Amino acid sequence: MSAPTVAGSLRPGLAARVVTWGVLLLALLYFLGPVYWLIISATKSNNDLYTTSGLLPAGNNIAANYEALMGWTQGQFWRWVGNSVFYSVAAGALGTLISVAAGYGLAKFKTPGGGVVQMLVLAGLLFPIALLTVPLYLMFIPLGLVNTPWAVIIPSCVSPFGVFLGRIYVEASVPDELLEAARLDGASELRTFFSVVLRLLAPAMVTIFLFIFVATWNNFLLPLMMLTTNELKPVTVGLYGMMSYFNPQYGAVLQGALLGVLPLIALFLGLQRYWQAGLASGAVK
Repeated sequence: MSAPTVAGSLRPGLAARVVTWGVLLLALLYFLGPVYWLIISATKSNNDLYTTSGLLPAGNNIAANYEALMGWTQGQFWRWVGNSVFYSVAAGALGTLISVAAGYGLAKFKTPGGGVVQMLVLAGLLFPIALLTVPLYLMFIPLGLVNTPWAVIIPSCVSPFGVFLGRIYVEASVPDELLEAARLDGASELRTFFSVVLRLLAPAMVTIFLFIFVATWNNFLLPLMMLTTNELKPVTVGLYGMMSYFNPQYGAVLQGALLGVLPLIALFLGLQRYWQAGLASGAVK
């Protein structure tokens, strides 16, 4: 089967193709350059970092950096990575369900004040989590949630952006006729939501999950204030403690940053197909 042909009037000219490829190449270098530098720098000692180019490898110091990383963290590094994975997965799963449920309610249930609620949700996008960290800390103290995993998971699973995306996807992907058919068949609202709506919103749910997962993983101030026990720290806070130490081994810290980002890379590669489908669906509907 031959490939579809493009009309001559729609085919971009040579100058447009050259500019497009040039911009794409610059974007590729911009995004992959820091990753390359991190990989190279994670193999160097402190002296190599100061005396050699950041673009060229130096002496292989991988084993020594790993030993320094494990020694300073007292063997807790992989526990910190596991904590980050747990917090991010838990917040992502709960936040996705909450966001989709709230978006479904805002999109399909017309109630007085629904427009005001939507405006308040959009207003929530203007407040960064760092601004709310101190009030949350003061609220969690009497509840006994400080220095527990819930102190990180509960604030992270509330996502105004996720609610906004959920509402947009529900309006575009869930027809009213399908909901009416489910209700006529005797399905309850909960069964309709879990059996019908969630299946239609799978790509959107993956997109929302990834946004919440990454936001939770990268969150620094919230776990820094909420968690004091060394065993509960995520990898971001743990590596910060290593950097604040007198005369840190920068190569070991960089190696920890490189190893700590591997779960994020694996997650994006594993869910890439669903994530792209969700973004494309939201772009054309």
